[in-house]
Amino acid sequence: MTRNSKAKGRLGQQEVRDKLLETFPDLEPDDIKSTIMGDSGEDIQLSPAARKIIPLTIEVKRRKNNLKTVYDYMEQASSHAKGEPVVFYRSDRKPWVIMVNMEHYMDLLKVWGNENRKSKDLGSNRRTL
Repeated sequence: MTRNSKAKGRLGQQEVRDKLLETFPDLEPDDIKSTIMGDSGEDIQLSPAARKIIPLTIEVKRRKNNLKTVYDYMEQASSHAKGEPVVFYRSDRKPWVIMVNMEHYMDLLKVWGNENRKSKDLGSNRRTL
């Protein structure tokens, strides 16, 4: 991997980290970290507190051209948009994956994270009653 590729990847990870911290302002900067390029494992490391709210394993990819077709699909969905553009796609013998824009996903993630908090709070309240 070239130095430019690593820098591009690192910037992508930092963008995702920053967006997650913006979406969940009650988390501390140390709760969501971008890993060092070349390390194995998740690209975005979550603290135990963050993982309770955001139960995801995050891999970040930035490519110059390899995703062009996917973006073409998103543009097609946007051109028909009566609602939020979403693309469902699947390769042979692979599971379905869904593509939405980052802002929409962060809105969904915030709702999901808030629901996770509520259900955990209700569970802990039941134990103390």
